Amino acid sequence: MPREFTEKDIEIFNKLAPEAGGKTMSREAGHHFPFILRPVSHKFAESPEDFRERLERLNADELDYLVGLALEGKEDVQSLDEDLEELVAVVTEKVSPERAKQLKDFVGIF
Repeated sequence: MPREFTEKDIEIFNKLAPEAGGKTMSREAGHHFPFILRPVSHKFAESPEDFRERLERLNADELDYLVGLALEGKEDVQSLDEDLEELVAVVTEKVSPERAKQLKDFVGIF
């Protein structure tokens, strides 16, 4: 069953993809996004650098929240491809190297 976005999820999504105009729904598929990062990575960010710039809009608490969701299996980070490296880098800088390592270990990369 898809996860329902909380108010916090919507706030974070709007920071990452303001051009979505507050809509958390896929125009193509006609359903609500089940994740925050995957649509930002696949539909809005134009490059890994753009994805990183978007992530840098978030504060440490918001990033840590996303890592927590990923570790609970509620946020898809494994399909981010090269954008995953950007996520890990920003988490390392803004949250902590330890939290980034938890994410890397969870995904099983690097």
